[in-house]
Amino acid sequence: MNDERRADVPKDIEATPEEQRLIDQQLDASGPGRGEGAGEAKEVEGLSQNQIVWGRFIRHKGAIFGMVTLAAISLLAFSSMGIGPIPGWWIFQDPGASGPIVNGAAPTLTLPSWLGGPGFALGEHPFGQDNIGRDNFAQVLQGVQTSLLVMVVLGLVALLIGVTVGALSGYYRKATDMALMRVTDLVLTLPVIVLGAVLGRLVATLPDKLGWSDDFRLGFFEYMPLVLAMALGMILWPGLARLVRGEFMSLREREFVDSARVAGASDWRIITKHILPNAVGVIIVNTTLLMSAAVVLETALSFLGFGIRAPNVSLGTLIAENQGAFASRPWLFWWPGLFIILIALSVNFIGDGLRDAYDPRTKRIPSKRQMDKADAKLLAQNGRAK
Repeated sequence: MNDERRADVPKDIEATPEEQRLIDQQLDASGPGRGEGAGEAKEVEGLSQNQIVWGRFIRHKGAIFGMVTLAAISLLAFSSMGIGPIPGWWIFQDPGASGPIVNGAAPTLTLPSWLGGPGFALGEHPFGQDNIGRDNFAQVLQGVQTSLLVMVVLGLVALLIGVTVGALSGYYRKATDMALMRVTDLVLTLPVIVLGAVLGRLVATLPDKLGWSDDFRLGFFEYMPLVLAMALGMILWPGLARLVRGEFMSLREREFVDSARVAGASDWRIITKHILPNAVGVIIVNTTLLMSAAVVLETALSFLGFGIRAPNVSLGTLIAENQGAFASRPWLFWWPGLFIILIALSVNFIGDGLRDAYDPRTKRIPSKRQMDKADAKLLAQNGRAK
C-alpha cells in the first residue's frame, strides 16, 4: 500500500536526505498494520550492529566536534614537542629552559587579517613567556601530553579493574557478589580528592624515605605521571564496576546465555563471548566519562601540589606556579585553562555521542523547522499526486 503511494508521488520535488527520511517515516506510520518505529526499522534494515552505531555516532554533532578537537589537540601536542626519542618541530624542545625575554614576555601570536589582525604568525613565543623567560608554548603542550597520558592510563586501569570486578560479581552473584561489592562500597566511600592527595604525597616522598640514589630518583620522577595515573585508576573503578555488575545480572538471565550454557560453554566463554559484547556500550560510555573526570582531577591535584612535579610539566602545575602573575601576565593562565576545558569537553561530548549511539531507546528528535518543512513537502507531493 505504502509502496504504491510512493510510486504515485512525483519525482520533480527534491528533498534533503533528512527530509526524505521524515516523509518515509510518516508514510510508513500511516499505512495499515504499521506502527510507530516502522520508519526507523527501515532506516537500519540490512545494517550490522557496528554500522548502526557508527551511523548514529556520526550524526551527533557534539561527538564529531569533540573527536575532531581532541584529535587536533593531540596532533599539535605530540607533533610539536615530540614523543619519546622522536623530536618535534617546535624550536624549544626543553620546556624548562629559560631564555631572553622577547616582546615584553607577551605572546607573539598574531591573528589573521580576516579577524582584524596583521596576519597569522606564531612568532618566537606564541603563548608568551614566564618571569624567567621559559617558553609558555612548550610548557603548555608538554602539559597537554601529560594530561592525555594520565587520562588514557587512568581510563585503562579503571576499565580493567571495574569490568573484571563487575563481571565476576554480576555473573556469579551470591558469595562472590557479596565479597566484591563490599570491597567496592569501601573504595567508593573514600573521598577521591583526599585519597588522591595522599597517594600523590606518598609517591613524592617515597624516594627520600627509601634513600634512593640521585639517578634512580630522577628516573622515578620522570615516570611519575604514569605512576600517579595507575594509582588514581585503582581508586576510580567502583562506579564502573557497579554499572557492569547491573548489566551482567540482567544479561545472564537472557535466552542466549541459557542456550550457550546448555550447549556446554564454559563460564569464561559465556562471560567473554556472549555477555561482555552486549555490555560494551555501557562500558565504553562510562569509561569516556571517567577519563574526562580524570583530566580535571589530575589538574586539581597538581594545582594543590600533590600531583605531577618537576621535572615533569602539567597544566595544573603551570597554573599553580604562575598564580602570582595573574595581574601582570594573564596569558600564563589563558592557555593552560583553555586546553583543560577543551580536553574535558571533547571527551564528554564523545561520551554523549557514544551513549546515544549504543542506546536503542535514544532517538534524535527533529527540530520544529525540520518537521514543518517535511510536512510541507509531503502535502505538496500528495497534492500533485491527486
